[in-house]
Amino acid sequence: MSVDFNGINQSQINTQRPTADKAGSAVKTATAEQATAQSTQARGESVNLSSQARDLKQLEQKLGDFPEMDDERIAQIRSALEDGSYKVDAQQLAQKMLDMDKSIFG
Repeated sequence: MSVDFNGINQSQINTQRPTADKAGSAVKTATAEQATAQSTQARGESVNLSSQARDLKQLEQKLGDFPEMDDERIAQIRSALEDGSYKVDAQQLAQKMLDMDKSIFG
């Protein structure tokens, strides 16, 4: 569901609240802020990573060593396209598309 706020002006927004509601919400907000501050102070600032997260970080660093694009392979494909020798194997392409679909949707 989407809400379009275009064309809404201040007279169409209900900003008035009963006095009791304002006081109650102010107390709730102050209490919540105090609880958050206390729990942050009690815990301190520390982060513990699982072994899986550490492994993923190491893998990310290893992948960073590889180039994003294989410039040599790009040059080969580009020259094959220019001289007309680039051929697409429709069967292989269709099979790869089916394999990808299967890996995504099961």
